[in-house]
Amino acid sequence: MAGVTASDAALDVFEEHRTTLTGVAYRMLGRFADAEDVVQEAWLRWSGADREAVRDARGYLVRVTTRLAIDRLRQAQTRREAYVGPWLPEPVATDFGATVPDTAERAVLADSVSLAMLVVLEALSPLERAVFVLREAFGFPYQDIAEALDRSEAAVRQLAGRARRHVEERKPRFDVDPARRRALTERFLAAATGGSLEDMLALLAPDVRLVSDGGGKVKAALRAIESADKVARFLLAIAGTAFPEPEVRFMEVNGAPAVLLLSRGRLDSVFSLQIADGRIAEIYVIRNPDKLTGLLP
Repeated sequence: MAGVTASDAALDVFEEHRTTLTGVAYRMLGRFADAEDVVQEAWLRWSGADREAVRDARGYLVRVTTRLAIDRLRQAQTRREAYVGPWLPEPVATDFGATVPDTAERAVLADSVSLAMLVVLEALSPLERAVFVLREAFGFPYQDIAEALDRSEAAVRQLAGRARRHVEERKPRFDVDPARRRALTERFLAAATGGSLEDMLALLAPDVRLVSDGGGKVKAALRAIESADKVARFLLAIAGTAFPEPEVRFMEVNGAPAVLLLSRGRLDSVFSLQIADGRIAEIYVIRNPDKLTGLLP
């Protein structure tokens, strides 16, 4: 087409695959800011590549993005050893909307990006995580994954099997039905703001677990809190804390309803509830301000 430069064409191709690249990088790293950095680096590699020699642009870009994400994940794992308190993934707003009308496909997408799944993926090695993400979340053929990781297909299949076993052993069985999760999230908020210990206990599973991430920058529990009584009392204590000009909002975060607590217009905390058998089985509270910057406009 007249007037279209090689640079314009390169950008058009890259933008066509940006969503996939960002999805791969985020599931690999658990931080959207890091994922965006990786995708930007992938763009620089793509813009400087001999694109005429590239037969499969999508495969090339996924390969570059995956390798960059593996390198960054290895660096991040070293830094996380000094992290203050539990580390949780950075929450991202998700709304699959009409682009994903099929309920089964929507459930798969929500599960693959859920905070619970990303926490489980932290137990995998970078290579195992890459294989699992590319295969289970995006459905890439083993041959394509082998090329992306510069491994044999047999080695990739072994990595995939090992990763799948590890995930199945650790992955909780949470209810992903949006309506039920929304209803229970609203009841949770009512119980917390109402200050009723009895109402809160009725919503929590006996072995409920609460994990909070303040990153050493704001107050948060330095260890996971377990049991309905301890978690309920902790939550009611938080609710009773004076937040100047408090505001509460609902938002779909990582494929599930979440409660956002704002103070004086600034996002203070994100509460994500994991539901099993009609009760709250796990609660993630993200308070580290570095992980909340991109969630609201």
